Amino acid sequence: MTLRLLLIVTFALICGPASAAPLVRAAPGEKPAPPMVFYVVKGAPDACGRGCDSWIAAEGQIDAAAAPRFRKFLTRLRDRNLPIYFSSPGSNLDQALAMGTMLRERPVVARVARTVVRECGFEAQSGDVCLKLKQSGRELHGDLWTRGAMCNSACPYLILGATSREIAPDAVLGVHSPKVVVRFSGGGVPTQQMRSAANARGLERADRMLIIKMGAEPALLVMASTTRFEDMHVLTREEIVRFGIDRREFVETPWTFENNGRSMVRKTVVQKNDADKSFRLSQWRLYCSNTEQFELAYQRQVAANSLFPTVSISNGGPKPLQLSPVSSRPSGFDLWGLRMTRASVQSLTALPQLDFTETSQATDGRRLAHSVKFSGEGLASALDSLLATCPAPKSIASLQTIGSRDSAAK
Repeated sequence: MTLRLLLIVTFALICGPASAAPLVRAAPGEKPAPPMVFYVVKGAPDACGRGCDSWIAAEGQIDAAAAPRFRKFLTRLRDRNLPIYFSSPGSNLDQALAMGTMLRERPVVARVARTVVRECGFEAQSGDVCLKLKQSGRELHGDLWTRGAMCNSACPYLILGATSREIAPDAVLGVHSPKVVVRFSGGGVPTQQMRSAANARGLERADRMLIIKMGAEPALLVMASTTRFEDMHVLTREEIVRFGIDRREFVETPWTFENNGRSMVRKTVVQKNDADKSFRLSQWRLYCSNTEQFELAYQRQVAANSLFPTVSISNGGPKPLQLSPVSSRPSGFDLWGLRMTRASVQSLTALPQLDFTETSQATDGRRLAHSVKFSGEGLASALDSLLATCPAPKSIASLQTIGSRDSAAK
């Protein structure tokens, strides 16, 4: 009897690392990411950019029914044009491409960020209670976090469908080679040769769809193919620009308040260095000792051919504020710090842009200065949040305590 085998699933291209379900194992003790959910979020003024306070959150694994749900969601949204923020470990490439095609039909901006829904309270964002809220169809309230937000596996190919793509400097894009899942029907068992041929056709089809439908750079697919399915290659900024995912050569986050362990205000910047054309990541952090004393820290990757660098920032006064180098610093980074009063910090919040200058000595002995303007977006509100966590100065606290005792004695 002739063995008859029929390929019944065109090619289920599962593009997902160890955290993606259902065909990929979850890490030990880790709950697989739930299927992708879509919902509208309203945040603070300018939360998603100047004049933007509402966005679409798309989070979870790209499962086998993600595209139909996405189309239904967009239909309910009608002509409301909102930016969409993705947070996904990836998974089904066919579904990702279908969703990317839908993005191409709308003038939408695609970004990468985690949405923290306020209505979830102290419940885990990935927990069942919070998930039901996100699936309810209600417009929720929340905040955006780009630091460490991930769009991996099939997710980067999805966002290629958007007409505009903006990847924050502290967000993560990861790619790897796809896994072709082929199912046969009919009597008998397919031979290894049949499986290999089906796998090759699946990979060829995946590349063709990515190039034709999403306009993916062939070099991106070559890079992904060199990374095992079980591993992940995190794209550098140079690769993100070179592969056309986000071609901006200067990208910055707004100033954001964080309260993880130690409260701080943070800003991250990535920019192309004109000297060697490399991309350099830098971060600003603002801490408080109390409500009157602060420390501003600036950290950046070590720059080649930069001798005796000095850095300064202008607060609108006659002289810029000079930061001092810090000897104890992370490997591969230079670090500077500046102690500031509350008044000097607040003077920064009044400026729409902050003038920053780095000066270094060239090999011929000349001093070379490089200046750049950083946005002050978010600094005022982030400082207010930081102040709410800062202790009162000890001298003031002592006076208040003494005053309270005197009142009690009377």
